[in-house]
Amino acid sequence: PRIVELADRVASYFVAALLVVAALVAIGWYLYDPSQALWITVSVLVVTCPCALSLATPIALTVSAGALARDGLLVTRGHAIETLARATHFVFDKTGTLTTGRMHLIDVEPLGATARDDCLVIAAALEQSSEHPVATALRSATTGELPLADQILSEPGQGIEGVIAGRRYRIGRPDYVLKLSAASLPAMAEQTLSSGDTVVVLGDAEGCLAVFRIGDEVRPESKRLVSELLAAGRKVVLLTGDAPGVAARVGRELGIADVRAGVTPQGKHACVRDLQAAGAVVAMVGDGVNDAPVLAQAQVSIAMGGGAQLARTQSDFVLLSENLDHLRHGLRRGQKTLQVIHQNLWWSFAYNFVALPLAITGHVTPWLAGIGMSASSLLVVLNSLRIQRLDND
Repeated sequence: PRIVELADRVASYFVAALLVVAALVAIGWYLYDPSQALWITVSVLVVTCPCALSLATPIALTVSAGALARDGLLVTRGHAIETLARATHFVFDKTGTLTTGRMHLIDVEPLGATARDDCLVIAAALEQSSEHPVATALRSATTGELPLADQILSEPGQGIEGVIAGRRYRIGRPDYVLKLSAASLPAMAEQTLSSGDTVVVLGDAEGCLAVFRIGDEVRPESKRLVSELLAAGRKVVLLTGDAPGVAARVGRELGIADVRAGVTPQGKHACVRDLQAAGAVVAMVGDGVNDAPVLAQAQVSIAMGGGAQLARTQSDFVLLSENLDHLRHGLRRGQKTLQVIHQNLWWSFAYNFVALPLAITGHVTPWLAGIGMSASSLLVVLNSLRIQRLDND
């Protein structure tokens, strides 16, 4: 963490300056009263030992990391706590992050000669190896054995292409599916796209075969998290690959004004990079494989515990459950940690500022210097333990 590096750098300069001061004190007292030169010099060295200064930051971060883990937020990288507390923009994925990710199939609308149930079986077969919540919803809506899909090609943020019984299909975003046939989207499908639900299209080389309408629910704790972030002056961005109608509905429900929909994984990465170029400190929250690049790009990233493995490996924090309240509590504890670190550093400097003149003038004996140095370190530790006592509501 930058704040640890800064404290260590200050401590190194402090030690160098202290050695110079101690040498000058030794020479001065030797010339003034040689009998007291040794013990006064020892007192100067002992009383100003920068233990408290060196402990001020790492002990607070250690206590905070332990408390966050008990809260359900695992710290995986050292800079994470400090950066989370300083974040100016919180960027959220939608599906599986602000929403439960437990999608269910609402309706299937056939658009051609292929029967409804056959369209559903084809869609589930194409999605057999996918971890996306939409794929789970499609598979859950089918029964029995699925046909084998060959030559599977997954386009992150777009959809999946594959061959079933010698026929090539695509499922995913409408524009991606329509490229296979160069056909246009039927009027009834256009109406479904504006429904506010997640919609995926199944098509082949001849055109669209079916539209699948899939529902998802907003997490109960999402609104409270977003409200606290906005009240604290943080900017909140909803960044999703879903259709504009779906994203707009979630944005309205949660009070998020900055909603960016239909964004590819590359677009998400570029969006966060643009925010950073404008001076923002970005915290990214996501759960899917598609979110891994943007999680790695953000200054601090949080992955949902039930999300994809790749997303978790790219993140600075991992939620040990699906409850966003843990992130809300973690943000409060991160801010408290920075406050405690600043208190520790100010105490360390104040102690040395008072103790050094007293030791130089011979008012502090070596044994008293040892007690003072130990007490200052103990005070820093006790102050850091206050981080554990933050109430979660």
